[in-house]
Amino acid sequence: MRTVRDTNTNTDTNTDADVDADIRVGEAGAAPVASGRGLPRRWPLLLVAAAVLPGAVLVLVGRSLEEPAVEAWRTVCLAVTVQALPFLLLGTALSGAINAFVPARVFNRLLPKRPALAVPVAGAAGVVLPGCECASVPVANSLIGRGVTPAAAFAFLLSAPAVNPVVLIATAIAFPGSPEMVLARLLASLVTAAVMGWLWLWLGRAEWLKPAVRHTGHRPGHSRFTEFRRGFQHDFLHAGGFLVVGAMAAATFNVAVPRSVVDAFADSAWLSVLFLAVLAIVLAVCSEADAFVAASLSGFSPVARLTFMVVGPMVDLKLIALQMGTFGRAFAVRFSAATAVVAVVCSVVVGGVLL
Repeated sequence: MRTVRDTNTNTDTNTDADVDADIRVGEAGAAPVASGRGLPRRWPLLLVAAAVLPGAVLVLVGRSLEEPAVEAWRTVCLAVTVQALPFLLLGTALSGAINAFVPARVFNRLLPKRPALAVPVAGAAGVVLPGCECASVPVANSLIGRGVTPAAAFAFLLSAPAVNPVVLIATAIAFPGSPEMVLARLLASLVTAAVMGWLWLWLGRAEWLKPAVRHTGHRPGHSRFTEFRRGFQHDFLHAGGFLVVGAMAAATFNVAVPRSVVDAFADSAWLSVLFLAVLAIVLAVCSEADAFVAASLSGFSPVARLTFMVVGPMVDLKLIALQMGTFGRAFAVRFSAATAVVAVVCSVVVGGVLL
């Protein structure tokens, strides 16, 4: 009987060791481990479906209803989606590459030690470090967890999705022959990001910020290509859905809203600005695509459309939700409200001078 007990004990011990070994193997990336959080095996098909199916559905629905209003809705929706999709694809690919191949220590080395100087430098870094709104929140959280001052991290959080090269090129294509619109968007977004960073240094309180540090960037022992693939897949599928919804909302707005209502807002300089600022928050269009949506709102003034493009990448419903889950409700409510006000003011000032 004693031998039997020893055998059973050894068996149990070996079983536990095998489980631990399987976990270690899975963490090292040497063998697949079944997990509810893993990537679907057919993720390339999901990417193709996200890019193709919405347009196909719109075409089929549009053919079944040939009324002029439906045809106009289909034309606007497809135009916004098709024009913006290449920039969304490029932006999410670059964001995934930075997350996988650029070490986080690069940010710490480039930022000045003084927080007041680190804020504008971090904001300017968004010009050369592309990323979407969804990616900027976890990146800012990771920077704070690695010692970067929160004010600088927040300046980068606001500027990166608004002034990166993909967004500026998309804006130039959406507004052909209007380089002043691209310049106005760049300056208004940079000033907004810097002002919000300095406001946090002045008025921010530590008890408002409850960061739950999440890992971003490359993990030792993991494949960089796999990390790039996963980041690209997440950003593209997530932002692509908001792109389609935003295009549909823009088309619905252009077709369904009576012209008299649009004119009531468009004819007033202040009401048009406030109306498009609220619309940007509600639509939650990806920054790589919002320029095409703004260009389709031709009944509004250039300053109002500039406000739409400055407010959207910094404050929208999905960003508020992401900030609440990452930094806490106390931070998200105060920071989003202040950012919306500062973005509108900066857009009006910069747009009034350049446009």
